[in-house]
Order: sequence, then C-alpha cells, then structure tokens
Amino acid sequence: MRALVIWLLAALPVVAENDRAGEFDYYVLSLSWSPNWCLREGDDRNSPQCSPGTGHGWILHGLWPQYDRGYPEYCRTRERSPTRRMTADMADVMGTPGLAWHQWKKHGVCSGLDATDYYALSREAYGRVARPQIFRQLSDPVRLPASVVEDAFLEANPQLGRDMITITCKEGQIQEARICLSRDLAPRKCGPDVLLDCPSPSALFQPVR
Repeated sequence: MRALVIWLLAALPVVAENDRAGEFDYYVLSLSWSPNWCLREGDDRNSPQCSPGTGHGWILHGLWPQYDRGYPEYCRTRERSPTRRMTADMADVMGTPGLAWHQWKKHGVCSGLDATDYYALSREAYGRVARPQIFRQLSDPVRLPASVVEDAFLEANPQLGRDMITITCKEGQIQEARICLSRDLAPRKCGPDVLLDCPSPSALFQPVR
C-alpha cells in the first residue's frame, strides 16, 4: 500500500509556486476532441461550439508552457489582456472566444509573450500537427482503446515518437491528444508527468456533429 501511495503522489501534476513568465522548458499542445467534450460538458452549457453543423473535431484546447516536471500557471505579467476581437478570432480553431480567453489567463501569461504573439504561436503549433482525418469519417459512436488514436496521430505525423504524445480520457471517453514541443515548436520527449496514457481498454469516441 505504501508503494502505491508513493506512486500515485509521484504521478500527480506539480504546480510550482512563484511562477515567472517566460521561465519554462517546453510546450504541451493540447488537442481536444470536441464532440466528446460537448457530450460531457458543452451541451449542458449550451456552448455554441456544440451546435449541429459546426463540424468541430480536434480543436486547439491550448498551448501550455511546461517544466520538465510540473507546469507554471497564472503567472504575473505586464502584458495586456487580449481584446474581445483577438479572442473571437481564435474561435475557428478553439471553438469559442471564452476558451481562448481562459487559455491566455491561465497559460498564455506564463509564455513570456504578449497575447498577439501567444495566439499566433498557438495557431502555428496547431497547424504543424496533422489531425487524422479518419475520425471525421465516423457516423456513429464507437468504443476504442487510446492506443488506436495514438497510432493514427503517429501515422499522420511521422516526426513524432511514442514518447512525444499521450492520449487522455475522461469519464470513459477519449478526451485529448497532448503533444510535446520545444520552445521553437520542434517535437520533443514529454516529461514523465505528461506521458500518462489513458488506462482504459475501451473509451467512447463520438462522431463530428
């Protein structure tokens, strides 16, 4: 039991105190499967991201500054907050302006960039990763292991290795693909606290709306 407790504590994310903007080791690009998020949370919020016909698949959840172990958040910054126009302009890849605002407030402020450059870098990182098109062809919900999703990403992105990507799940559903990138957006190995794949042998995957 003692060994199990130690393992569980080691697996928990570490949030450092007194985080400083611009001081981090690498980025995690987080891609969320929108139809599953809508089923879990978005529909109850009446999120416009979940309206029929929006066609959202892998949206940009965020570009997160990361330490080799742990991550900074809510850093102090002298940079101005993004305008409504700036967050609205990110909705095509992030689903809603609200998500764009939240990502700046929690993660973007730790990047050392101003909001314009942070959003531009986030969009560039999103564009560098090929999202497997096979998942957009689903017409009905399916259950599959996270390894199938990971294999599809690796096939679409031969520059990635298995230690550079992790697939997470939540409430029995495929949740996100998280890809580790250097500060100049080159693929790199994930830290041990990031590289924790979904343990479920079968997770729900909803089709695009």
